[in-house]
Amino acid sequence: MKHHFCLVPVLLASMFFIVHARAQTPAGVNAKDMASKKSDSLKVNNFNLDLNFLTHGEICAGGLPKDTVNDDLEVDKSGTSAFLLGRVRLILGYQRKWLEAKLVTQNLAIWGMRSNMTMNLYEGWIKAKAPFGLFGQVGRIALSYDDERIIGANDFATASLSHDVLRIGYEGHGHQAHIILAYNQNGENVYGGSYYVGGAQAYKSMQTIWYHYDIPKFPLGFSLLFMNMGLQAGQANTPNNPARVEYQQIFGGYIKSPYKYLNVEASYYKQRGKTIVGDNLMSFPIDAWMASAKVTGYPIEQLGITLGYDYLSGDDYVPVLYGGKFGMILHSVYKGFTPLYGSRTKFYGILDYFYESAYSHGFTPGLQNAYIGVSGQPFANFTCGLTYHYLAVATQLADLSSTLGHSLDVQAGYAFTKDISLKVSYTFMLGTETMRRLKDRSDSGNGHWAWFSLVVSPTLFKTKF
Repeated sequence: MKHHFCLVPVLLASMFFIVHARAQTPAGVNAKDMASKKSDSLKVNNFNLDLNFLTHGEICAGGLPKDTVNDDLEVDKSGTSAFLLGRVRLILGYQRKWLEAKLVTQNLAIWGMRSNMTMNLYEGWIKAKAPFGLFGQVGRIALSYDDERIIGANDFATASLSHDVLRIGYEGHGHQAHIILAYNQNGENVYGGSYYVGGAQAYKSMQTIWYHYDIPKFPLGFSLLFMNMGLQAGQANTPNNPARVEYQQIFGGYIKSPYKYLNVEASYYKQRGKTIVGDNLMSFPIDAWMASAKVTGYPIEQLGITLGYDYLSGDDYVPVLYGGKFGMILHSVYKGFTPLYGSRTKFYGILDYFYESAYSHGFTPGLQNAYIGVSGQPFANFTCGLTYHYLAVATQLADLSSTLGHSLDVQAGYAFTKDISLKVSYTFMLGTETMRRLKDRSDSGNGHWAWFSLVVSPTLFKTKF
């Protein structure tokens, strides 16, 4: 008996330990799982390998200016063009508490091209985070700010935009402040700088300040942007018109108020300094501006109705084609606003006639874009939308109406899984005589355009160590 009584304290202690352990262990989780989670918590390095595979196809009839047809190329001049494009991105990501890095390689090629090895580095950067919300980032970065009106990835262009920059800033307590610095060269010059034309981005140098603030407990956020760009002008090794850098500034702001059933957005930007016209041979003072307003209402959860208006200033005198020739017009100030590095097809109609392809004479009549659209999600994983655009110039044209035309965009998308999605769209442009004259069209100026994009983006590998 004595020995049995000695076991009682041990048994009581064991029972207390087991009951206490079960109380500390969530239901359905065993000790092995807890040990595994504890082990994962000690792993501070995260690594992932992702694939982004895009197949894009387009068919277009009408609407293109005659100067896009090159008689030296073997092309079908029947009026309809079509192509298929493939884009493959391999994405490597690394992250730990204070350090982050990303590497994105990209292959882009038209189906059937003789050379299918257009490999390049789309993104490659490293980011270090310091206490109190400070950070520094350097490398090739896909910049995106606000609604992407001025700076955006422009991913619909498939090649997309990225910038070689140094970015430093602060993020915390509703405040975001970024400083972006860039200086571009075409080679490793020991003495002086290279004449920079035709690089990854048009600017020779760039300095940008961006500030954003979200008002606490109130659905309102606003941003301020200032950008200074140095553009290469003149010609290399030409005494009469030597190479030089002309600076252009853009500054303004963006505001967004996302209520539950109403989303309001507005922006205003001013453009000053000097701009380059005519294959970098000439530079003109620039005094341009743009403004936009957009309201989206949600009468029900799956339905959105949008009303919007964009105004982009234009030049006072724009050469208009009469009898196959342009007249000589002298400009002292360039008043055509340029949306720089924004995602342009997002704003001015998917078939963007006006800023994706510039006017051949280098001056612009500006643009007024009034639109109304409806979008929704009729059932799970399926989205669709319809948008009508009324398009007009923003300046006076002699003997021509200000109306450029009418555009109708139809879009639909379906997500088969979280990794596989399909988007399709059709656009019809009904052009006017003004459109035909400005775009140098011999036919009606009407355009039909349809496209699809199949995107497969799985995570190939993910680990912690």
